[in-house]
Amino acid sequence: MNEAILALNAGSSSLKFGVYDIGCPGEPRPAARGSVEMGLPAHIKAEAEKGKPLVDRALPNGSLEDVIEAVLTWIETESGERRVTACGHRIVHGGTLFFDPIVLTPEQIDAIDALSPLSPLHQPRSINPIRAIARMRPRLRQIGCFDTAFHRTIRPPASRFALPRAYERKGIRRYGFHGLSYESIASRLQAEGKSDRRTIVAHLGNGASLCAMRNGASVDTTMGFSTLDGLVMGTRCGALDPGVLLYLLQHEGMAPHELQHLLYEKSGLLGISEMSADMRELEASADPKAREAFELFVFRATREIAALANTLGGLDCLVFTAGIGEHSGAVRKAICGRLDWLGVAIDDDANLRHAPTISTPASTVEIRVVPTDEESVIARHVLKATSEI
Repeated sequence: MNEAILALNAGSSSLKFGVYDIGCPGEPRPAARGSVEMGLPAHIKAEAEKGKPLVDRALPNGSLEDVIEAVLTWIETESGERRVTACGHRIVHGGTLFFDPIVLTPEQIDAIDALSPLSPLHQPRSINPIRAIARMRPRLRQIGCFDTAFHRTIRPPASRFALPRAYERKGIRRYGFHGLSYESIASRLQAEGKSDRRTIVAHLGNGASLCAMRNGASVDTTMGFSTLDGLVMGTRCGALDPGVLLYLLQHEGMAPHELQHLLYEKSGLLGISEMSADMRELEASADPKAREAFELFVFRATREIAALANTLGGLDCLVFTAGIGEHSGAVRKAICGRLDWLGVAIDDDANLRHAPTISTPASTVEIRVVPTDEESVIARHVLKATSEI
């Protein structure tokens, strides 16, 4: 029976997973990837690495424990003769305590859970599957991989807020997120011998951010203390004048939980368009508000790309990744069109085909479309962490 790693990536309404065989030396070998849409009923879909469908069916029970048990049972009984020996998790926030992947003991889980005030919506989603597996399969090794860890290389002044230093000592600083995605792209560029260039990676999806990299390391990013900062997102506002928050609290009478709900779940593309957080729906709509949401998304992205190019002292490579970045030619074209002053020139035909390289030969900036693979990064960390035990 083959030993396998399960990589879990928990979201707000779905649970993505990857299955990796570890019987061969070297890198974990991808065997399957899929997702479970949570609900009643839940729905599991998975395919082999080359795209062959493996499972596509409803799950009668929709609780988290039932869903995870269904995934584990499918891996161990239907996907081949496999035994899951370790499970890796994407954890959104490591704070100032956690950087390297760690074996998740009960004490470590409690310490990670204590960081939930730093990411009140995302951290519990990271923790819940960990606690569920600990109850269901207490002997299964679990490894935590932190989204903030990739940005540990960001130094002052880029990491600092202009607040009294006492607050920085309490952990109020710029952390950065989407680190597993950026690590995936950095590894790809390093394998191609292109990690030494001044690169900005645009992780554009329902959650969106940018990362400026030099020699494959993060030197600046658009998300800061929380996942609210930076770009316009599906339902999140992005960077906002703090005075707006004071006004809403003091003069609109908003309670903190109401403000949190507004900023995380009712703003962004959804708030501006008043119709959808899905970029595909906005692009297809003739409603002027949908177009205004699209334009604000592009405007803010290009403004922040220019700022990160200043951090880097120039720009050699621009990489688009994640759901919108990989699949929306319209967004990529609009962003690149606003960056022509930086020497950016896009090949329209290559862009429409979602080609790996979409810049023209005349462009002074190479423009790439690179799929991100957070689950493979998790699997590599799990293999390394468990081999060191």
